[in-house]
Amino acid sequence: MPGLHQLKPSKNSTKNRKRVGRGNGSGTGTFAGRGSKGQKQRGSVPFLFEGGQTPLIKRLPYMRGFTNIFRVESTPVNLSTLEEFNAGSDVTIAVLVEAGVVRQKKARVKILGTGDLTKKLNVSAHAFSKSAKEKIEAAGGTIRILEIDKADHAKKAKSAK
Repeated sequence: MPGLHQLKPSKNSTKNRKRVGRGNGSGTGTFAGRGSKGQKQRGSVPFLFEGGQTPLIKRLPYMRGFTNIFRVESTPVNLSTLEEFNAGSDVTIAVLVEAGVVRQKKARVKILGTGDLTKKLNVSAHAFSKSAKEKIEAAGGTIRILEIDKADHAKKAKSAK
């Protein structure tokens, strides 16, 4: 078995480094593969350099828009989703979480009027769209608007600052 001092790479597995600027006989003499004259031949060009004109990155405005710290995120639930529940049942946020419609128990839920409701349901949520309210009441159901936890909302606004 050969020793470590006898190891060498297998044939044609390695290539010699290209040595530029070593005379015309080497194939990469005279300009050494950099072309003729100019900034690119003589030195390095900074990243995003545009030849002295004001760079694009400086021509664009620094910041756009703002973050509204009072924004209230709502999880939308359509009436077509509520149609799947049994007639006369109470639809609360806990029931929606259990059914997999809403992910978190603390989520703020808004009922939207997309779809039709043919069953009488007692729906409890934080907000209702005008059309959703009308369709639920037209089907003989009731709505209950839940209060938002003010302390929790104030905490989120403070952390956004």
